[in-house]
Amino acid sequence: MNTDFLSPIDEKVYAHSVLQSPNSLGNNILIHTTQNGFPDLQDVSVALLGVKEDRRSEGNLGCGQDLSKIRQNFYKLFPGDWSLKVADIGNIEKGNTIEDTYFAVSEVVYSLVKENIVVVIIGGGQDVTYANYRAYDKLEQTINLSVVDSHFDLGTLEEELNSQTYLSKIIMEEPNNLFNYSNIGYQTYFNSQEEINLLQNLYFDAYRLGEVKNLSLVEPILRDADIVSVDIGSVRQSDAPANKNANPNGFYGEELCAIARYAGISDKVSSFGIYEYNDSFDDNNQTSSLIAQAIWYFVEGVNFRAKDYPYCCKKNYEKFSVILEDDDPINFYKSDKSGRWWMEINLITDNKYQRHALIPCAYQDYIKATEQKIPERWYKAQQKLT
Repeated sequence: MNTDFLSPIDEKVYAHSVLQSPNSLGNNILIHTTQNGFPDLQDVSVALLGVKEDRRSEGNLGCGQDLSKIRQNFYKLFPGDWSLKVADIGNIEKGNTIEDTYFAVSEVVYSLVKENIVVVIIGGGQDVTYANYRAYDKLEQTINLSVVDSHFDLGTLEEELNSQTYLSKIIMEEPNNLFNYSNIGYQTYFNSQEEINLLQNLYFDAYRLGEVKNLSLVEPILRDADIVSVDIGSVRQSDAPANKNANPNGFYGEELCAIARYAGISDKVSSFGIYEYNDSFDDNNQTSSLIAQAIWYFVEGVNFRAKDYPYCCKKNYEKFSVILEDDDPINFYKSDKSGRWWMEINLITDNKYQRHALIPCAYQDYIKATEQKIPERWYKAQQKLT
């Protein structure tokens, strides 16, 4: 891994962590510091990465400039009953050009994911999601992207890449490795009907804020994701004021933490980012504390991954086949280990989408199939393969 892209954390932050309880996270994780250098990542499961880039954050200039409060609040938390090893590998500073920053993010994320280290990105505008996505080009696999945001951030292909247009670049630009996109928590009045219709026509998933207030619906969505991107502006301003684009409606703080834990327990999620944090508006460290706690819940989820994705071996799963009128049966699999459900889509042998042959679902999807109603996520996945 090329560590030249990474700078150590602020020495004041490290000094603050040393003063905390010896049982706190700051004294029990590996930290990239000036004094100790870059940590040995052998056996590390989760790596925290800061990105100090704000040049393409629309209306939120200053995000990512100072990540000290997030780290301080994270370091002073106490670890759960974890068996995994966590490292804070420092920051990617602003490059001479923003393309330099994107390149550095892609290279670092690629190096970590290739070594099966889950990446947690903090700081920067949400356009950094594009650089995160590009890290998977070398892995030669199709990607599922889940975004927690009140906006779709589509823009147009002709517009400059920024925090409000990055999705169109991910969808349209080559190489195109995107299999599925899911938006969690969009607010209809922030998105045009044309954009809503476009996502439907592409067989992507979009869930309104009111719909996913039932958080049990979120777990299967995130269980199928490779990349999870969170705009902190998706949390209501009263809970997360440190965003110049904050608005009065959104998720509550505890809901963000639950979403982060769902992302963590997903066997597939390999990178998780929380973007658009702006230290200038962080009254009483409220937003940095919330982000720190969300990261804690994500790590907690990673620690308790069931590793029951039935991709290679299905012998430890109960199989249920539902015969639909004038159609092939839909096979459902229930894990004996976790009780979670999957449904199988029809693929040609050696198809490049083989890793998407099993779609996470809920028990309600199985019940819907028994009532001769095709589950929507199964239908959309099948359509993308025809």
